[in-house]
Amino acid sequence: MALLIAAGGAAPLVIASMLTPAAQGMGTHTSMGLPACGFATMANIPCPTCGMTTAFTWAARGDMLSSFIAQPLGMVLALAAAMTVVAGLWASVTGAAIQRPLGAVFLRPLVGWSLLLLLLVAWGWKIWAWQAGVTP
Repeated sequence: MALLIAAGGAAPLVIASMLTPAAQGMGTHTSMGLPACGFATMANIPCPTCGMTTAFTWAARGDMLSSFIAQPLGMVLALAAAMTVVAGLWASVTGAAIQRPLGAVFLRPLVGWSLLLLLLVAWGWKIWAWQAGVTP
């Protein structure tokens, strides 16, 4: 189970490492054949998750500043994915319990509300960066 948890954290980072980050700070996902963000196209502002893939691609390269500029929550999630890999590998080697502690942390209401607040703050950042022309 610990190796599956590590693989689950590694998968998005490995995929991100194979992509080239979009120069605009968002749109990297289109290189995988996905459509452009319809919300951004119609509303002329980025959606709450615009820049997540780009943030992951920068984080996979170790450029955390560019990752933050692209999407702050994306940088945090990329770090969480990396920590999940380390914790999963550690648990698989040492036999330490990981599933119960992870569940205890991530199933707390405070964590959910904190992630929602961080999403809203990161969205505000992305809207400001979009309008100011700030790119990684």
